[in-house]
Amino acid sequence: MAGPLLVATRKGLFTGIEGTEGHWCFGPPAFLGEPVSAVLRDPRDGALYAALRLGHFGVKLHRSADDGETWTELPAPAFPPEPDAGEKAPAVDMIWTLAAGGTDEPGLLWAGTLPAALFRSTDRGESWTRIDSLWTVPERAQWFGGGYDHPGLHSILVDPRDSRRLTVGISCGGVWLSEDAGATWVLGGAGLRADYMPPGRTDDRAIQDPHRLAYCAAAPDVIWCQHHNGLFRSTDRGASFTTVAPPAPSGFGFAAVAHPADPATAWFVPAVKDECRVPVDGRLVVTRTRDAAASFETLGTGLPGEGAYDLIYRHAMDVDATGERLAMGSTTGNLWIGEAGGARWRLVSAHLPPIAQVAFSHS
Repeated sequence: MAGPLLVATRKGLFTGIEGTEGHWCFGPPAFLGEPVSAVLRDPRDGALYAALRLGHFGVKLHRSADDGETWTELPAPAFPPEPDAGEKAPAVDMIWTLAAGGTDEPGLLWAGTLPAALFRSTDRGESWTRIDSLWTVPERAQWFGGGYDHPGLHSILVDPRDSRRLTVGISCGGVWLSEDAGATWVLGGAGLRADYMPPGRTDDRAIQDPHRLAYCAAAPDVIWCQHHNGLFRSTDRGASFTTVAPPAPSGFGFAAVAHPADPATAWFVPAVKDECRVPVDGRLVVTRTRDAAASFETLGTGLPGEGAYDLIYRHAMDVDATGERLAMGSTTGNLWIGEAGGARWRLVSAHLPPIAQVAFSHS
């Protein structure tokens, strides 16, 4: 049996437990009725973190030390006052992603927000500091929103070999790398292409829209990028990318998942295009490569073959530690479990609220 599956939705945080004969049970959710934008199980101490996006009531952050039985509210990341007294500081609209620091950094957490900023906590979320070295890069003046009005930081990759090495993805602000825990940054993403830009700016690295970055934990130099303009692959931690020939039925999408041990294997979920964010021909499929993008398989067994309007968000697909079982949740509240590396899928819930993130959890 698998460990618990965390499912962050528009109306609460659900935990799925696998029972006998593959049946999954979902108990009462935490934060019922409230939008949960991000969830993290810290692999170092087992703590659970949940970020809430409450609109007029602001962004909230909670931590649980007992698998979600009880929760403690923490201060959420917040922008400091602007040095110019006449300039109003922005407000954090959403915590888009949470990431744990390295095994050598107990208590260190990272948060990526909308508007695009990177925050760090060294005390398990009790306090947060904005990484001003990224906030003040000159290129930030060129960043702009993709699906949201503002640019957002949604992908944080911490190198398991050296926790000071970070790679982050910003929509639309490109791929940024740090070698010194965020003290300094360089703009990566060479080779990414933005066809939505005016002529002459297609290759501008500062305005790229990487929908999702995912790395192979066993070979973290290999990063897969589901981009607004298709699929890309890096072998140098995001400094440069090569274009992946678009697999059938489409190279457009949001989710990307990398195999934890095999750098040649990754999964994606295609949609029609930006203006039509639904499965191609109403058939929901997952595309998988097992040969570093030389070829792709289209996996649809157990998924709806017609009349599907499900969209899979950036963080709404995950793979477990074995690389054999996947989970995938959609904007229409459908949740599937994929077996045999995604070759077979099974619907385990059809009545959840819209799903923002799924994550296999091991306390």
